[in-house]
Amino acid sequence: MASVEYESPDLEKAGLGDADDKSPTLEQGEEAEGAGGEKSKKQRLFGSKEYTTVRGMKSRHLTFIAIGGTIGTGLFLSAGTSVATAGPGGALIAYVLVGCFVYGVVLTLGEMSSLIPVSGAFATFGGRFLGPSFEFCLGWSYFLQWSFSIPSELVAASVILSFWTQKLQSWEWSIIIIVPVFALQLINVRAYAESEYWLALIKVIMIVLFVIVGLIYDWGGVIGHPGPGLSNFNDGPFFGGFAGLAQSFTYAFYSFGGVELVALAAGESQNPHKIVLFYVMTVLVIGLCINHNDDSLFAAYDNSDVAASPITTIFKKAGFGAAVHVVNAVLLTAVLSATNSCFYASTRMLLSLAKGGNAPSILGFVTSRGVPVPALLFTNVTGISALLTWISICIINIRFRMAFKAQGRSISDLPFRAPLFPILPILAIILGACMFAAQGWAATTYDDGKVAQDVIAVYIGLVLFFGFLFGHMIYQRIKFPAAPILVPLLECDFETGAVQGCYGLLGIGKDS
Repeated sequence: MASVEYESPDLEKAGLGDADDKSPTLEQGEEAEGAGGEKSKKQRLFGSKEYTTVRGMKSRHLTFIAIGGTIGTGLFLSAGTSVATAGPGGALIAYVLVGCFVYGVVLTLGEMSSLIPVSGAFATFGGRFLGPSFEFCLGWSYFLQWSFSIPSELVAASVILSFWTQKLQSWEWSIIIIVPVFALQLINVRAYAESEYWLALIKVIMIVLFVIVGLIYDWGGVIGHPGPGLSNFNDGPFFGGFAGLAQSFTYAFYSFGGVELVALAAGESQNPHKIVLFYVMTVLVIGLCINHNDDSLFAAYDNSDVAASPITTIFKKAGFGAAVHVVNAVLLTAVLSATNSCFYASTRMLLSLAKGGNAPSILGFVTSRGVPVPALLFTNVTGISALLTWISICIINIRFRMAFKAQGRSISDLPFRAPLFPILPILAIILGACMFAAQGWAATTYDDGKVAQDVIAVYIGLVLFFGFLFGHMIYQRIKFPAAPILVPLLECDFETGAVQGCYGLLGIGKDS
């Protein structure tokens, strides 16, 4: 599959294109070095607050990171569990609903990030269009969501590698994996983008082949391997009832986790249907080809058994027995990609928190190559948090539009406009809230022998999220009693970090 190359004026304006020739970070570094003589050893190692990160991704990087960056272990291992929990029809509905919700979230975030492509993205938007407490809450919740994912991804990688050999312990595999990933992050953003491009390309090719082979097998197109046709869909398509459907939301959220990273690539945030299509088609093929009573559907998720992965199972059913090794290798690239993204997302969010005064200032230091080393070191020392983040993005977008209009700006001047405003963000908020409520109800009613564990898993993220939010509100009220909780609409900042080409259109002057 060839890479997708295109010229995007928005990307060039936003600085997300090729930044090798004129890197603002390098220029600042030269000025600082000329004024202050030789850089100190500390500055060379950890950077300085004068430096900034480099926007050095090309359009091909953004395209494949957008499409393949969210494809990980959730899709390869947990999608089958959704079929076993809710039936093929229930699982398909769960993924379609979550996909529609995610579609709306990415469009609303894309509208804001296309105008103001800043580091910290939606957390920064929360501070600009809602209030400082929302920036603190979103930033720290998102940072913890990604940093806590690193150990689980390392464990998953060790299990995958153990499929080939049992000679090394899990912690030994974890060290072997984390060292090169960590070193890659220390180079620059281009190294991250290039590695993600190839890892994403591998995953995309695998999913496309899986969908094609699965459909041909299901329709009886493989000689000697009769396909099931619609028999699996006719055998209890919704056998889990509403509780099973609600429980499937958890697996769907886990699979879609990280999709908000796509919106950071402003040029691709306008086409989130590509990502949704990959997930929905994968679940559809699994539901068509594997009966919901098949024990392998649970074994893949519960035991991280790649041999029981629904993707591996379908390749075997179609006569490709050796596919288990190929799927295992691709699954390893998915885990490496996820670990890479965990480091990238958590360090950039922590950097944004430090720049905004919501974390120690040293965590905002950046090297001359644009690498936030202190934040990366600190990071080195999941589904519900993502849902709360996505709902918050839609709320921010509503305030974004209200402030834009209140300041007398024309909506037609936005580089990208999310359709169906305000219906789209409002429906996304309602849908997200309903799915969260359904998960809470299912946690207490779905009989899987883990009621206490399920309830804690659903509500611990909620407690943490609102703990950050209200805790910072109390702190703000004590330290700044006169400051409003919500930023007044006329004071919302549309200028700092805005796309330069929009200054004239929006009536924003650099000196205004």
